This record gives sequence, C-alpha cells and structure tokens, in this order.
Amino acid sequence: MRRRTLLTAGGALLGTGALTAAGWPLLSDYAREGRPGKVLTSKAPLPAPFRTPLPVPRVLRPTSTSATTDTYDITQQHAELEILPGLRTKAWTYGGTFPGPTIVSRSGRRTVVRHRNELDHPSVVHLHGGHTPAASDGYPTSLILPANGTYDAQRVHQDMNSGPHGASMAHHAMDLAEATRTYTYPFDQRAATLWYHDHRMGYTGAAVWMGLAGFHLVHDDEEQRLPLPQGDRDIPLMIADRSFAADGSFQYPWLDPQLHTPGVTDPYMNGVLGDVILVNGAPWPVHQTQRLRYRLRLLNASNARTYRLQLDPQPPGGNALVQIGSDGGLLDSPRAHDTLDIAPAERYDVVIDFSRYRPGTRVRLLNLHGDGSTAQVMRFDIASGSPRDDTTVPDRLSTVPPLDPTRAAVTRDFHFTGSDAGWTINGTAYQPGRALARPTLGQTEIWRFTTNFHHPVHLHLNHFQVLSRNNREIGPQDHGWKDTVDLRPAEAVEVVTRFTDYAGTYMLHCHNLEHEDMAMMADYTTQ
Repeated sequence: MRRRTLLTAGGALLGTGALTAAGWPLLSDYAREGRPGKVLTSKAPLPAPFRTPLPVPRVLRPTSTSATTDTYDITQQHAELEILPGLRTKAWTYGGTFPGPTIVSRSGRRTVVRHRNELDHPSVVHLHGGHTPAASDGYPTSLILPANGTYDAQRVHQDMNSGPHGASMAHHAMDLAEATRTYTYPFDQRAATLWYHDHRMGYTGAAVWMGLAGFHLVHDDEEQRLPLPQGDRDIPLMIADRSFAADGSFQYPWLDPQLHTPGVTDPYMNGVLGDVILVNGAPWPVHQTQRLRYRLRLLNASNARTYRLQLDPQPPGGNALVQIGSDGGLLDSPRAHDTLDIAPAERYDVVIDFSRYRPGTRVRLLNLHGDGSTAQVMRFDIASGSPRDDTTVPDRLSTVPPLDPTRAAVTRDFHFTGSDAGWTINGTAYQPGRALARPTLGQTEIWRFTTNFHHPVHLHLNHFQVLSRNNREIGPQDHGWKDTVDLRPAEAVEVVTRFTDYAGTYMLHCHNLEHEDMAMMADYTTQ
C-alpha cells in the first residue's frame, strides 16, 4: 500500500474484518484486537530460547556528589554487542551497553546528567516519567550535535524537514548544543520506575530501536519503609522486540539508511514489530530464582508492540502477578492479576512469590499477544530449598489522593487519527512551537483522548489519573498515577491532571514510535 492509501485505510481499521480487507499481514492476536504494526522478519538464524542468563543493567556511579546533587556522565557511542550468539550487533548506546546503565536517584535530591554525543548523528534525551523543568525535558528539537562536527544548524534543519511524515519545522528556532548537554532533574516526585531514551524529532523510532534506552529509578522514604523485595530481588526488566539482519546487525526499515530523511518505508509506517523478544538486551533469557518473593520492574520499551503477559504454569490459585506500582510509582494497595497488558512505554512494578511453585519448576513468562517466536518472553527456573522470606506485600502501600474532576477548570479534547495529512492530533500534523493547549500552573484539567485506531498516549511533565473508558469504569491496570495510557480503537479515555511547578513547552504524543516520528505529536505550554 502507498503511504496515502495506508493512512486513509488506517482511519477505518476497527476490527479484524477491516484489518484483513486493508491487506495488513498482522499477527492473529493483533488482528483480533486492532493492534498496530507489521513484523519485520529476521534474516539471522534465531537462537533457542532460555539459553542466555538474564543480564541486569549495571548501576551507574556518580562522577561527583555534593550536599544536594549527584552528577553523572554518559557518553553516547557506537558499540558492537553480542546479542545473538556468535554474531556482532552494531548498536547506538548509552555508555557502550544496551540497555544503557541504570541511574538510581533519591526523591528530593537533585540529579544532573551530562550527555556527550559521540555518535554520527544528533540526539535528544528525554527522561520518561520525570517531573522536569522544560529546559531538561528533552524537547525534540533541543539537540546534542555530534562531537565529530559533521552537523551544523543548516544540515539539521534540512534533515528534519525533508521527510514525508507530515511534521514541519517551518521557521522554528532549534536549541543546539555542541557535543554535550547537561540535564537537571530536581526529582520533586515519588519513587517510581522511569526510563530515559532518545527523543529526536523524526528519528526517535530508529534511535530507540538501535539501542538508546535505559532505566532511571527513583527511591524515597515511603517506599524504603515497606517490606518489599530489595537488592538482587528487585529486578528491572526492559522488554523490547527487535529484528536482525543476517550479519547480526539490527534490521530496521529505514526510509533513508543515510538518516537524511526521517521515517520508515510504507509497509511499516503503522509500527515496526520484531520477531526476537529481548529482555535487558538478551533474547528470551532465563533467570534462576529462589523460592522467595521478587519485585520485577516491567518496562515495555518496544517501538510498537503491546504485550499480554502471563506466567505459565500459573501458581495454585492464580493471581500470580501482584501489581504494586504503575508509571508514577506505588499504588494505594496491591492488585493481583492473572495477565497484564502493557503498551509501549508503560511500566508496571509487580511482585511474584516463587515459593508458590515446587522446587525445580520452570516458569515461562508468556506473551499472549504473540505468535511463534514472540509468544514467550523469558523463563524463571525455581531453585530447590525453602529459604526464609522476610518480605511481604502490605495491604496498604501508599496514599494516592484522587484528583477531583469536578474542580477541573477546563476539559480539552485530543483526537488521535490517521488521515491524508499523516498521523495527526486534532487533524494537525506536528509543528514545533505550535501549542494545542496552554494550561495554567496549579490548574486541574480533564483531557479526553479519542481515536480511530490504537495509540499509547504519553503526557510529559505531570502524571495523570484515568477517569473513564468510553464513559465506563477504568480498566484493571488503569489505577494509580500514569504518564502513558493505552488507547484502543474507537475508544475515548478521560484523564485528570494538575499542572505544577514548571512553566514552558512540553509534549503530548503517541508512543508508538513510528506514529510519533510521522507527526503524531503536539506541544502544550504551561504558564
């Protein structure tokens, strides 16, 4: 299908029949639920699952500390990694690894991160879920230019303005930093599982696919007082699908492999799906656990793939996945699930009690939205013995005061759709510097998202609470503070938020990264 035809058809893709009629070669579960994307099949031989031990990203040490501030340095650099056994994968990395190193911060204590760009192209860093001043939020044209001097303002402007994705630079003045940019995070926010990733306009999907993503964890006193699993039983899991060329390199359907024109080729503009599931950069890894409780920090870092996670076998009585946190930190009380749906950029902190299994049990983490190689994620092998477990999941985790929607000063509507104009919000392709909303700091607002297709919607600066889906009750995983909400076809989701602390320009966008790169973003300005 040509780009224009595909976008027009996308507006009507609300069910399996429409998907089939439109010619989309989608996975069966994706077709049944109107999920986006097209699989890019690997040319490299795929390894057998559950052979690679689960890697845990290293924790980055600060370069310096003071009474109020921890400072870190990260170099963005090319690296060759062994992801598939026996093959080398050229990656774009934070600090030479994929995922990048994990930064651990304390609520109320400032973190400063200096990023140096030794890649061959500009970059932007966004702390996803951070309550962050605008200057450090990672606006998509606030670029770090490569240290090798190959880019100037004219070339950057030309590259960003040359694609058929619908976005326009117009006369927007870019914020360019030579080689290095410093990001300041006050962390006046709750403990939460955050992550950082590239956010360059028009090129986010390619950059994240190539490896520019890492965890940033925030702790606070409230969380520390709880008897939850800690140390090596508190494990961040970055789940991401990828596709590999015959030589082991990352395979991505660039519209222009030279990176002078943003976007992907026509068949993949609705999202790129890989056929290899990586967890912390390893294909279908295995992790040996004791018969104890573990806290797993689940992050969907895929460009477009959604997952429905389930343990196999289920423990006696089910309810294996005890959710204790969401995007914005702890829930008020735990919620037990047999399955968890997680869209791109969403995070769920869950506790699994492996003592409910017999010693020697091999427990797979399945993806019920997948087929073939994408139907399973990783495996946990339960060790023998019955060690004493001094952890528990309290009935009360935190206080999450509900925002009162009756106090909302305004209700705003944002319609996410595909059309001849591209992937748009309110019928408008993204243009930097054009704000679709101007909320006042301290003001509570209701934002209503509607769609004619599937979009995970992400809001920068402030977290929100989900009020309703299609004027009905919220979903079982909509509780707590969120920064990304999974918006399904022909659905209206209402959220309530209060804008606080920082004036400036922020982003609202779809976190299907191919949709984002093809103009499904909008500015809003707090004042």
